[in-house]
Parts: sequence; structure tokens; C-alpha cells
Amino acid sequence: MAEKGRETGPTTERPDRERVRELAAAVRRRREELGLRQADVADLAGCSERFLHTLEHGKTSVRLDKVLDVLEVLGLALAVVPGHGRIELPGGDVSHEGEDGAREGGTP
Repeated sequence: MAEKGRETGPTTERPDRERVRELAAAVRRRREELGLRQADVADLAGCSERFLHTLEHGKTSVRLDKVLDVLEVLGLALAVVPGHGRIELPGGDVSHEGEDGAREGGTP
């Protein structure tokens, strides 16, 4: 059964799914560039081989601490940068942030 307010099905996809796919592909690509097996990376990162397999196949809910451990082993980093976000303000106003982090619209 789908969660309240969330559509699921073969034709709908969570908006974060593409970003998760990009992360999964980057992890797999880097591991292969280094000539490492999933078992090697899992051992070095202190996680299970199953976790690494799950990460490389784009599961949307994985433990962040384990992801960071895998990225460190692979010489990769996770960066948080300004993007296109949407903030729900009290009173129903909506504020959109641009690439420079400046808020647009909503209540000043």
C-alpha cells in the first residue's frame, strides 16, 4: 500500500531517483576504474558486500554513514552545494532558492 500523499506505480517515480542513479553509477564506475571487486571495497569500507551491491544498484534508502565510508575508500566525496530547493514557509507561502542561494518570492 502506498504512503498517504505519495503516488507509486510503474509510471511514477520519486524525484530523487535520478540523483540516486547518478550516485550509484559513480560508485560502480570508480570501483571498476580501481580494479576492485565489491568484496574488496566492502572489506575496506567496513560494510557488507550486500550493502555495496544495494548502493550500486540505486536503492534510495541507504545508511549515509556507510555511503560516506564507501566513498572515502574509493577516493570520492559527497558535496552539498546550493541547488534548486523549495522551502514551505509558515502561512503557506513558498520560497524558491536560486543557484546562488538567494531566496525568491514568498514573504521578505
